[in-house]
This record gives sequence, structure tokens and C-alpha cells, in this order.
Amino acid sequence: MRTGIYGGTFNPIHLAHVHLLREFARRLALDRLMLIPTGTPPHKEAHQLASSDDRLEMCRIAAADIAECPVEVSDIEIRRGGRSYTADTLTTLREKYPKDELFLLMGEDMFLTVERWYHPERIFRAAVVCAAPRDYGSFQKLVRHGEEIRRTYPAFSYIIQNIPYLPVSSTEIRARLELGESLSGLVPERVEQYIRERGLYRP
Repeated sequence: MRTGIYGGTFNPIHLAHVHLLREFARRLALDRLMLIPTGTPPHKEAHQLASSDDRLEMCRIAAADIAECPVEVSDIEIRRGGRSYTADTLTTLREKYPKDELFLLMGEDMFLTVERWYHPERIFRAAVVCAAPRDYGSFQKLVRHGEEIRRTYPAFSYIIQNIPYLPVSSTEIRARLELGESLSGLVPERVEQYIRERGLYRP
């Protein structure tokens, strides 16, 4: 089985996340997707971090808009507690699904730093790293970076897909909510409804 793994803070999940997942599912012919909200993100300080339960539920709501393959929203990192490290998550998933081919999905910024993550050699042994550039001009930059990583880590396998970039960010969404502005075109409608019903990200 070809399984795509997509982790993140998802604070909140938005249409750019959904777009990336749908495109990767189609282009990589994935049999399933695993959407994994982080517990405590290791790479950045999460401003106004919504509760784990709220972020899980928003992911479940957004996953309903992905028809390309089945989507499982996993609480594996939240249940583990402490900082969430991709190496630990992939090690667990590799043990749980030994026959699966795992594809770790990410955007440009994450790909350009992945070799500096916690125990990158474990990540590279467990999964094919798949990335999408922010624009068409970045494609070759990501390919070159992948080749540089491979010189240090021969087990590193990667795929770059020219998926059109949607300029949406969780930071922008939280700022709009603080100002009472619409989230139209930024998050799935039912996610916006959930945010407003729960009073998330209010000043």
C-alpha cells in the first residue's frame, strides 16, 4: 500500500493544505493519506495554538473534502506527548505498517531544512520525501537540494512535484479572525463554521 504522511500544526488546517494533499494523492497514486497534527511543534513557536481536540476535529472536517483516496486523521503525535518529531512518528508507522511504502509530504520550506531535523537518517530510511515548490522557478532549486542531501545520506529518496502553490497561511487566518474578517477562500466552509462556533483564535 502506498501511504502518504502529512504532518503539521494545522492551527488551523486550510485550503492550501487540502489542495496539496489532493494533488499529492493523485500524482503519487496514493492508496491512503495519514493526516497527523503535531502535539508540541519542534520547529516553531505556535501562536494561539488551539487545543489538540480542536485541531484534530478541524482536520477530520477538512479530510471530508478529499475524495482522491481514504484519509485517516491520526492522533499518534498528540498521544505521545512532548515535542513531536517526525523521525519517531515514521519509526512507529514503519513498525505498524511494514509492507507499506511511506511518502512523507511537505512544502518547500520544510524540504529545504529536512536534513537538519531530529535524526534525519531515520526519516530517510523510513520514507520517500515528497515536496512541492512555492513557484515554478523553485523546482530546480529543490532538485539541487535533494541531490545535496543525497551526497550526505545515500539512503535519501525524494520526489519533487510541480503542484501549483496556494498562498494561504494559518497566521493570516488567525489575524483575520482577530479582526473579525471573513475566511472565505482560505479554509473549508465547515472548518470556518467550527472555528466560529467554538470561538477559536479570538483576541
